[in-house]
Amino acid sequence: MRTVQREILLVEDNKEIAHLVMLHLGDTGMRVTHAAGGNEGLQRALQQTFDLVILDLMLPDIDGMEICRAIRNSDDYTPVMMLTARSSELDRVLGLEIGADDYISKPFSIRELVASPGSKRCCVASIPAPTV
Repeated sequence: MRTVQREILLVEDNKEIAHLVMLHLGDTGMRVTHAAGGNEGLQRALQQTFDLVILDLMLPDIDGMEICRAIRNSDDYTPVMMLTARSSELDRVLGLEIGADDYISKPFSIRELVASPGSKRCCVASIPAPTV
């Protein structure tokens, strides 16, 4: 039986967080494309097809909220998960109202990321337990 590899766009300027997310989502069989800046992330999101966009909000060149708005104004529907240090109730509500399907605050656990509704929409059921 052949499985379909899910395509994820990760827009994250923190190299360590990006590496961690890419490593663990790769372990679940997903292919992750990383964009380190907002402009690059926005271009990729609008020009390529992804099963999920994981989006930081505080990016050096363009705010993640603007990227989410642009994705929502495009013709194709792509689930968006915000993964950000902005953790106030107002930020979470605003992100969801703008069009995010899910909102996870940093710090976060990989299990939380994979178990979130946004990831489940992308057909991820579980993540292997970490080895110690």
